[in-house]
Amino acid sequence: MFETILLDIDAATHVATITLNRPEQLNAFNRTMCEEMAEAWRMVKLDDDVHAVVLRSAGDRAFSAGLDIKTSYGQPENIWNHEDPGELLSPKWQKMWKPVVCAVQGMCTAGAFYFINESDVVICSTDATFFDSHVSAGLVCALEPIGLMRRVGLGDTLRMALMGNDERVGAETALRIGLVTEVVEREQLWARAHEIASTIAAKPPSATQGSVKAIWESLDKPYRAALEQGLIYTRLGNPRGTAELAAQRESGGGERPAGEPKIR
Repeated sequence: MFETILLDIDAATHVATITLNRPEQLNAFNRTMCEEMAEAWRMVKLDDDVHAVVLRSAGDRAFSAGLDIKTSYGQPENIWNHEDPGELLSPKWQKMWKPVVCAVQGMCTAGAFYFINESDVVICSTDATFFDSHVSAGLVCALEPIGLMRRVGLGDTLRMALMGNDERVGAETALRIGLVTEVVEREQLWARAHEIASTIAAKPPSATQGSVKAIWESLDKPYRAALEQGLIYTRLGNPRGTAELAAQRESGGGERPAGEPKIR
């Protein structure tokens, strides 16, 4: 039902997989992809059988090259009605609080950070490179750094924003600065992302979704206000989460063993 993405739901693991599927265009997004991503987020949000999401890209060359500059996004003539494409790409803008695991391979640049910035767990392959090309094209780098700064801090965000195409952050540097949390070989990337998402999905969904909502919303609040709101979420979510855990155990489908911890 989609032209630019693929959506698959694994009923056994409760994991939905969204695949950016424009490899010949380096998975750059156009208006169609933006609208389809918003619909995909809505679908997984409303599907109670989905507990976690994997976001990945087809092809080997790029996770995403950002906005497709070869096609018109189609902004209205009235500049005050212009919209940010990232609002449609971003799960948190869509109030979709199910955990998102993002798997990055190849090139990740410019508007692709919309996907990275609002994912909950980001991993990449050893061939991944991250950079922001805006200033090299004479464009103000303003929107993507706002989300990126919450991941890697002011210094690394400014360095990437101002150096443009001349600053290519490799996988090991991305791990060091906290842009990703794990680096794996390319052939292991998708399986590892699904493994992480499946582990999360095995937890009571009220607990994981409440955690995502509380943590992300805290970024927009003063410290004490965030704590007070978080306390409300624990009172709302804890009874539901513990009941879900009890139901899992009664049905014999309790949380799967964690196994040996993975060393990053």
